[in-house]
Amino acid sequence: MTLYTPILALGALAAAFAVVSVVAARVVGPSRYNRAKLEAYECGIEPTDQPVSGPHAAAGQRFPIKYYLTAMLFIVFDIEIVFLYPWAVAYDRLGVFALAEMGLFVTVVLVAYAYVWRRGGLSWD
Repeated sequence: MTLYTPILALGALAAAFAVVSVVAARVVGPSRYNRAKLEAYECGIEPTDQPVSGPHAAAGQRFPIKYYLTAMLFIVFDIEIVFLYPWAVAYDRLGVFALAEMGLFVTVVLVAYAYVWRRGGLSWD
C-alpha cells in the first residue's frame, strides 16, 4: 500500500484544487446575469428562435460548418502524431513488422489528407 500513497496523495491534491477553484470562482466572480449571458453561443453565430428546416438555416443560408470540419481535420492529424511518437521512441525494439505497419498507417493518413486537399477542405475562401 505504501507504493500507492504518492498516487493517492496526488489524486487528493488534484481533487482539492478542483474544488477550491470552483468555490473561489463562485465567491470571487461576478454574479450579475442577464439574458445575453444565458444564451447559447457557438462560434459567433447568433442563435435564432426560428425553426431550422432541411439543410438551410433559418435566415435562408447554409449553416457554415467550415469551423467544425477544420476542427475534425485537426483532430485526425493530431491523432496521427499520437500514434507516431511512441512508435518513433520504441522503433529499435519493434523491427521490420512495425516499420511496415507504420508505413501503411502513414499511407492511409496521406490518402485522407490528399482527399481533403483535393476537395478544398483546407482552403478558406
